[in-house]
Amino acid sequence: MNLLIQHGRVIDPASGLDQHCDVALAAGRIVALGQAPADFVPRRVLDARGCIVLPGLVDLAVRLREPGHEHEGMLESELAAAVAGGVTSLVCLPDTEPVLDEPGLVEMLKSRAERLHLARVFPLGALTRGLGGEVLTEMAQLTEAGCVGFAQAEVALPNTQVLQRALQYAATFGYTVWLRPQDAHLGRGVAASGPLATRLGLAGVPVAAETIALHTIFELQRSTGARVHLCRLSSAAGVELVRRAKAEGLPVSCDVSIHSLHLTDTDIGYFDSRARLAPPLRQARDRDALRAGLADGTIDALVSDHTPVDEDAKALPFAEAEPGATGLELLLSLALKWSQEQGVPLVRALAVVSSAPAGVLGNALGLPDAPHAGLGRIVEGGVADLCILEPQARWSVRADTLRSQGKHTPFLGYELPGRVRWTLVGGAVAFERA
Repeated sequence: MNLLIQHGRVIDPASGLDQHCDVALAAGRIVALGQAPADFVPRRVLDARGCIVLPGLVDLAVRLREPGHEHEGMLESELAAAVAGGVTSLVCLPDTEPVLDEPGLVEMLKSRAERLHLARVFPLGALTRGLGGEVLTEMAQLTEAGCVGFAQAEVALPNTQVLQRALQYAATFGYTVWLRPQDAHLGRGVAASGPLATRLGLAGVPVAAETIALHTIFELQRSTGARVHLCRLSSAAGVELVRRAKAEGLPVSCDVSIHSLHLTDTDIGYFDSRARLAPPLRQARDRDALRAGLADGTIDALVSDHTPVDEDAKALPFAEAEPGATGLELLLSLALKWSQEQGVPLVRALAVVSSAPAGVLGNALGLPDAPHAGLGRIVEGGVADLCILEPQARWSVRADTLRSQGKHTPFLGYELPGRVRWTLVGGAVAFERA
């Protein structure tokens, strides 16, 4: 369908484009920026006056909860939440039930997602069978089925030899391994080590749980040459280690979650299970280092770490509650909040949720040229995945207005900047706010 977006401020962070112009779409592609072709006849016109037209968001850390956890989230509800938040492409983790360690499961998930015609889904395959940490999966078969990389989700690998073999195999075939840096033995607590965890009597997770894992990963990268994406950094020390690794030239990228970017361990309050997260919220100095690292490019992307959790799993004592929070619908607004609070240029705030994560995903797909991959860009000939944002709007986070089946987030009650007006996937309107 031919569609014309008029009067919007078009921002493409990757190219630096920032101007008021029309955007013409046809056959799922952007056919013109500015003056539409003479023979272009739109079937629909969107008036984006006062709005920003930006690339559709790319979220690198999402749990869709299907298969196996449908009581916490259905594929339809979570993809509807994605497009409501402006997310047009997302990477889903393999810790479903059953685990995504067989090609048939991956193909089924992708087929279900494609039939919904909402956000694009890029699955991560399990690095080891059943996430058991012992036997490597058939990475070649999983890649053919549609996996963009391989991960252990929240299950740390206790056997360094298994990790070495996984990285050797991945390097041989050009696969990307996605790892959350956590030591299998030190990372068993429920809150960040420190005075607050001690005062509340909660088992602590020291910063060393992250840094020891990072040292191990980087040493194995030096010997194997494997490409690694580090998921959800949580500490100042971790940011500094990544900064050094990048300066050294190691093939590494990383992200941070919206929770670690904005919150600290004090937000646990009086055992508030909505703040029971993995990785745990750390101290203010860690949050500040994460904010600075995201601003200067040490950290590539901001992610929602979307993990819908049902009422029963959260209505438990803090240490027993299931970790996780809904986040897809909050990602863009929390990026804007960070920008406003830290004085970060708007284009950088938009980049960390669009072009930068698209670059990470493009590398994982073997398509480092983002326009060719069709992600995170606004260019003539590119795929028409777009988000149209009302930057001056403000909204309150309420459980009854979230489209996700998961209603728990530590940001409930916050007033946030920016509201998505339309989301387009492949040139079709996937979400429209009434």
